[in-house]
Amino acid sequence: MKYISHEDNTLVMNETALPQVKDNEVLVKVAAIGVNRADCMQRQGKYPAPKGDSPILGLECAGEVVEIGVDVDKAWLNKRVFTLCAGGAYSEYVAVDALQLMPLPDNISMVEGAAISEVYLTAYGALFGLGKLAQGETALIHAGASGVGGAAIQMAKSVGANVVITAGSDEKCAHAKALGADHTINYRTTDFVDYMQKNKLSANVIVDPVAGRYLNKNAAIAAMDCQIIMLAFLDGRYSEVDFALLLAKRISFHASTLRNRSIEYKRKLRNDFMKRFYQQLVDKVFDFNVYKTVAWQQASQAHDILEANENAGKVVLVTS
Repeated sequence: MKYISHEDNTLVMNETALPQVKDNEVLVKVAAIGVNRADCMQRQGKYPAPKGDSPILGLECAGEVVEIGVDVDKAWLNKRVFTLCAGGAYSEYVAVDALQLMPLPDNISMVEGAAISEVYLTAYGALFGLGKLAQGETALIHAGASGVGGAAIQMAKSVGANVVITAGSDEKCAHAKALGADHTINYRTTDFVDYMQKNKLSANVIVDPVAGRYLNKNAAIAAMDCQIIMLAFLDGRYSEVDFALLLAKRISFHASTLRNRSIEYKRKLRNDFMKRFYQQLVDKVFDFNVYKTVAWQQASQAHDILEANENAGKVVLVTS
């Protein structure tokens, strides 16, 4: 099969053997691939695949099941699916744990399907698994125009939460507003702490891929018993912390990743998400938030878009 290799920080089309399907797995013929910052970091040598996962890039895809393992329900064969992948999605075919598959309805395109798994499951785990966001509460979502941000906005609004986001341009703020955000803050022109204090806003749940200097700023506008979920550290890996403020507000701080979670965790996350929000995907209540599609032969262009922080939403590679 063809796949995209990433030796020496360069993406090149190459060939390798098809994956061998384990008893619990299926083989998916890949039609579209969601592109994530983790892919860029892995290409750069900064985020190697966990032990046992495919070293090929790609954490999510949409496609058709063409082979099943001996323990897999035969009903999956020839089904359209979207799914998380333990690496390997930048390929013509990828082996996937069958209990992480999600059916892709006929009214949702492969491109749209490829834009769902990583961002919606990440956002769901942050907002509801760790954050316990409830109706009437306020969620502060940093990088609100990102793929995860867009998913978080829509799920938070669907449960009746108030949503505040930060983003790096007026255009990205407008994009987040169109997805349902109640308050949008261009962090290049407005300090989000000043904005929230002036508008008498405090956050019950904060989804933060920025970290660094944002930790104390988050604490300043956190409500009592606030849950802060850090997904990355775009502002830097170190920060001085005002522990008195954390204690005074009983703030809980979570550092969360998805890629290196156990297969059991990912299965449960998939099941919980499906029970709560799958029907809204089927009914197209949610915008799948696709910024741009790129032919997979031009995968480097897709990485350039993410690394330049150009995108508002997901970039998706198409294989045909």
